[in-house]
Amino acid sequence: MDQYLDYIGGPAGALALTGVAAASAFYLASRPTPQKPLVELHCQSSLLPGPEMIRVSKFYKDSKDGKFITSLDKDTRTLYDSFRKGAKESNNGPCLGWRDSPNKPYQWLHYNEALLRAKNFGSGLVALGLSPSPSTFIGIYSQNCPEWILTEQGAYCYSMVIVPLYDTLGPDACAYIIKQAEIHVVICEDDTKCNLLLDKAPRCLRKLITIKETRPATNQRAKNRGVEMLRFEDVEKLGAAKDNPEVPPKVTDLCTVCYTSGTTGNPKGVMLSHENVVAAVCAVILQLGDHRPRSDDIMMSFLPLAHMLERCCENGVYLLGGAVGFFSGDIKRLSEDMKALRPTVMPAVPRLLNRIYDKVMTEISGSFIKRVLFNMAMSAKESEIRRGIIRNNSFWDKLVFRKVQEGMGGRLRLMVVGSAPLAGNVLTFIRCALGALVVEGYGQTECVAPITLTVQGDHVPEHVGPPVACCGVKLVDVPEMEYYAVNGQGEVCVKGTNVFQGYYKEDEKTSETIDSDGWHHTGDVGMWLPNGTLKIIDRKKHIFKLSQGEYIVPEKIETIYIRSQYVQQVFVCGESLKAINIFLLQSCIVAVVVPDVDVIKSWACENRIPGTLSVLCAHPEVKQLIMDDMISWGKEAGLKSFEQVKDIYLHPDPFSVQNGLLTPTLKSKRPQLKAYFKPQIEDMYSKLT
Repeated sequence: MDQYLDYIGGPAGALALTGVAAASAFYLASRPTPQKPLVELHCQSSLLPGPEMIRVSKFYKDSKDGKFITSLDKDTRTLYDSFRKGAKESNNGPCLGWRDSPNKPYQWLHYNEALLRAKNFGSGLVALGLSPSPSTFIGIYSQNCPEWILTEQGAYCYSMVIVPLYDTLGPDACAYIIKQAEIHVVICEDDTKCNLLLDKAPRCLRKLITIKETRPATNQRAKNRGVEMLRFEDVEKLGAAKDNPEVPPKVTDLCTVCYTSGTTGNPKGVMLSHENVVAAVCAVILQLGDHRPRSDDIMMSFLPLAHMLERCCENGVYLLGGAVGFFSGDIKRLSEDMKALRPTVMPAVPRLLNRIYDKVMTEISGSFIKRVLFNMAMSAKESEIRRGIIRNNSFWDKLVFRKVQEGMGGRLRLMVVGSAPLAGNVLTFIRCALGALVVEGYGQTECVAPITLTVQGDHVPEHVGPPVACCGVKLVDVPEMEYYAVNGQGEVCVKGTNVFQGYYKEDEKTSETIDSDGWHHTGDVGMWLPNGTLKIIDRKKHIFKLSQGEYIVPEKIETIYIRSQYVQQVFVCGESLKAINIFLLQSCIVAVVVPDVDVIKSWACENRIPGTLSVLCAHPEVKQLIMDDMISWGKEAGLKSFEQVKDIYLHPDPFSVQNGLLTPTLKSKRPQLKAYFKPQIEDMYSKLT
């Protein structure tokens, strides 16, 4: 990723002086044509009649009657069907791409060969004794690669269900999932992942099918635990020899149980049917209009396939006959992979885009000429975007943004951003620099992924667009937080063909999330903007997501830190839009701490540090003492690295009902605390950057 550092070329001073004139002449000679928005930008969603104030998509004509899209074609309603549809659309074009080493070009598996290998692999699973039915769950623990998709499609050939595992779950959670879902077979990437599973393998795990070679010691270890080790290619050969007849899934059958990492307790298995996923994919395709993926598109796959954002994007590309190339597995080489693959379509997350933005800002900060040219380029491109012009061949693209575009392969035309909030200035920069359509979505695993999506032509950032065509959205009162639907604010609730079937073996938790009328309560608080788009403004249960996608429960962390003898009150805050350091793919949390006045004054006296509590709060030794003790308590309680604060601000005055920072029941008013301490929070993040 270091290749992103040198984004802005070093033009000579003379070129800077003539840049404006040259840009004007070039613009007049190659004046672009604006693209007409697919809906009226001042009214992007429809309001259904009735007291619930439900908003629906304008991209699907039946939405106004309270109906939601299930598919684009009547004969393509499962992920089994959609892959075959793509094979026809592509005329057996390239499907799955990879490269064996950094210096080698991408090689491709074409659709028909992918279909055959997937069928053989699925047949091999049946030959190993697995039942071809939606009650058979197949685990997969691997980075993105062709075998991931072959496993998925192979399972669908026999109506089986995919259950992804991933590293951030941890070994305990992986073991929990395997046991709860009664998974007998896991497709495992390599030796390391095999050993992680074997460490705590439940008795139900009987076979590990490995994509890469494993050590004899690992094979012996598996044998000692009663787990059979098989090679992926051998299962394919077995399946080809047996040639078991396919058992395609029904629309209502489960296709996946996607476990969310959760915030407290064990992960929950989100049950999604073929109809759920196909409906969500088709709704997004419908909303993209002419920008939708095509059979000649190539998508870069680097976001985890264990999460539904990536799964949806890939299945959308497959449905329309496009190709997907997988990154090498090393995020540091992503730029090299993109230059080799030259993708046209790409899903992304804020952490990547933040990093690109930060490196560009660092690069131009050392040169007055570069800053001037950059600002001129941004002004010109923003002006075009406001007029509906999306392009990457302007004078400013060639002069200023060329290296940004080349760093991402040079051919990107569509980017879908999700997973966490994205700062408006970063989104605007990415739109200008790439000259591609960049849309931002909001969603949850429980809704497959997409709930809302911004539309082409809407250049205003910091909202997440109107509902997609597979669901309706309403806001519900949250009186304890003073959010009311009548004011256009409240908890976001979703109903439609993308809403999940429930949590696996968790009926009570399902009923807590999906009400008796079929509305899924997201826990996020949103507000409708005047143009019918949604803006997420809060979290009902005060859970927020860091830029790398990890969930934080501040109350849990506060409960641990309050155990410190030095802490009287603590407010943990997460800023999703800022990273600790532009060279780290993570974000962090900080805290405002009110010290215990008696304990701190006693410690200060013993250590001969004079001053009032206000003076002591500004003393670096006092701050270090309190922060070290908080971190120590956090470690003892098992907090993960991203759950530990990276900085604290000491405040001498307690939070109280009188100063508006506590409720009458003495609970923290989180939005008010965040607003009250905004300068101090921003100062902490600026020092961490």
